[in-house]
Amino acid sequence: MKLIGLTGGIAMGKSTSAKLLRERGLSVVDTDDLAREVAAPGQPALAKIISAFGSQMLAADGSLRRDELARIVFADESRRKQLESILHPPIRERWVSQVDSWKGEDKPLAVVVIPLLFETGADNYFDKIVCTACSAKTQLARLATRNWTPEQSQQRIRSQWPVEKKIALSHFVVWTEGALDVHARQWDVILSAFNL
Repeated sequence: MKLIGLTGGIAMGKSTSAKLLRERGLSVVDTDDLAREVAAPGQPALAKIISAFGSQMLAADGSLRRDELARIVFADESRRKQLESILHPPIRERWVSQVDSWKGEDKPLAVVVIPLLFETGADNYFDKIVCTACSAKTQLARLATRNWTPEQSQQRIRSQWPVEKKIALSHFVVWTEGALDVHARQWDVILSAFNL
């Protein structure tokens, strides 16, 4: 089985790429989804987050107050690293387990979406790495639709490697400025390299 790691800057088209790949019948796991799973009520990681950040991180229904946690960790790098040390190991455990399962099913090609792929040293797991990218202007415009302040958007951008660095280390780049069909055609070219 060939394994693609899909990364890119925040709001640069990873989710759209993942959707296009699923529509083509590929097996895709997104670590953003896994992050929500590992921090769900009853999960060990949630208990560790509450221990580290306080009971005010819990909503009345017992779920994680993600917005409040984000406000803290994106304003303080040491707190962000503390959160990452709690979340990253169980997230990696889950996607590696999913990949092993796909190997057992003889899937020809699968994709793992990891925003912090290079930052977490996951690049050695993959046969090829694809980076989605767009201009800084487009990125900021997309982030503005998320109801974050400009400072909140900048905090999130600064928490990741510059996209230029990710591009330089990737095997392929999908430029997501254009229409959806342009985005999709770039994937057709990439996938053809895998004889699919």
